Amino acid sequence: MPRGRKKGAPSRTCSCKLSKAHHGRKRRLLTTQTGDLSLTRVYFRCVKCQLGGYPVDERLGLCGRYSPHAQRLICLAAGSWSYDIASERLEDLCGLKVSDTTIREMAQQHGAQANAWLREEPVAVQEFREADGDVEFTTDGTCVNTTEGWREMKVGIFSKRDRGEPATPNEWDTRALPAPKTRIAFAAIEDCQQFGSRWKAWRKRLGLPDTSAVTVLADGAKWIWEQQRAHLRDADGVLDIYHALQHVSDLGKVLHPDPAAAQHWTAQARERLLQAGWSGIETFVQPGSQQRTEKEQTAVDALLDYLAPHQDHLSYAPRLAEGRSIGSGQVEGACKNLIGRRLKANAARWRVRRVNRMAGLCSLLYSHQWHAYWESL
Repeated sequence: MPRGRKKGAPSRTCSCKLSKAHHGRKRRLLTTQTGDLSLTRVYFRCVKCQLGGYPVDERLGLCGRYSPHAQRLICLAAGSWSYDIASERLEDLCGLKVSDTTIREMAQQHGAQANAWLREEPVAVQEFREADGDVEFTTDGTCVNTTEGWREMKVGIFSKRDRGEPATPNEWDTRALPAPKTRIAFAAIEDCQQFGSRWKAWRKRLGLPDTSAVTVLADGAKWIWEQQRAHLRDADGVLDIYHALQHVSDLGKVLHPDPAAAQHWTAQARERLLQAGWSGIETFVQPGSQQRTEKEQTAVDALLDYLAPHQDHLSYAPRLAEGRSIGSGQVEGACKNLIGRRLKANAARWRVRRVNRMAGLCSLLYSHQWHAYWESL
């Protein structure tokens, strides 16, 4: 028997004619979504090469004790709750009795498989390739507790979105922007260069030969824009408007301790930034430097230092007029829902390789690729 092949496993390489002569009928206990079953099937063996197996197992998609539908339920629970809670709720919801250890092992197995499926299988990107709309890429990171201490798990999302109605700078936060039509998410704990190199690979895999067709929306983190220049060089960059305005608001509170005056100043600064980008905000905050205290001038310099590297990423008014997005809220939500809701639950402390596998399972759920993954199996 070939090395690495388990006894009784169906042969995938033998092309010989199988003999119906067998070692007898074999029983096995199979856990399904409706309960435990006792399955009896025939063991076939090739009369020529002596390799054999249970063809019905392969026909039914059986691997181990759990049916495909049971595995799907188990992994859905594992991607939604901690392993111990998943065990309790599986029994409450559908009467499926599975230990937290089994849930962990199965989630790890399918998490690794999900990462490979997202990277390699054509069906994983078929919906994205066929969809219309503007291509957006958003990325960010959030810390996860590991056995090596707190580590940043980086998240990337490619999506396609239809344009909304044209809007003015005054309507930026009240307009109705269409939701993304499709999205592909991926996440991992790894260094900036490794994660950035994925962007180019994903761009090609998604059928985007020209980087100028992509818009990168992100906060001011230095590593993001370094990787954008390296791997999505010609993409249109947009500094997330919410992060930019948060820095503007912080300056307003320093310059005007009175809340009403700070609110009035912030509204004016926000209007200048949205209408004219870098030149608008720079000319608005520069005057009056002679009368400012050291604390106030330090706050002004901090705002300008934050925005200066993004002078080409502040074209908010033209994008609003075209009905396009100016914020990275999608990835902010992913950091909360894809990562935080599951991978930070119950003070979990992960091994890096294990949390990266679980991130694959969570990415399937967030990307709306869950059904496609299980159907492809």
